[in-house]
Amino acid sequence: MEDTSKKEDRCALCEINHPHPERVQFALKHKLDDETSLHLADLFKVLGDKTRIKLLSLLVVEKEMCVCDIAEALQMGQSAISHQLRVLRTARLVKYRKEGKEAWYSLADDHVVKLMCQGLDHVREL
Repeated sequence: MEDTSKKEDRCALCEINHPHPERVQFALKHKLDDETSLHLADLFKVLGDKTRIKLLSLLVVEKEMCVCDIAEALQMGQSAISHQLRVLRTARLVKYRKEGKEAWYSLADDHVVKLMCQGLDHVREL
């Protein structure tokens, strides 16, 4: 009996070497440059943390929250939340405003909302 993983590996490869020049040219014309690829990879690295994802999901639903409320909702300390928010702010995923002594955070723009919603839709399909 053949090992299933070996069979799947073979299925994932072309059994002949027959490139399609028109497809290759189109792909090369639309290929991401190195700098854009790096920025996108960095964005996904920031999103690759479950605490940051949970934090962003709160802001999708609640629109704006102060650091105290985020810390309470995630059952974490304010300093830990502040660190995560700094990472998200550096990645331009969240923004904040000061109101007296409180810092209120919200998502930076609609792209972040769409990114979160589409990611959630994809995960829930699995």
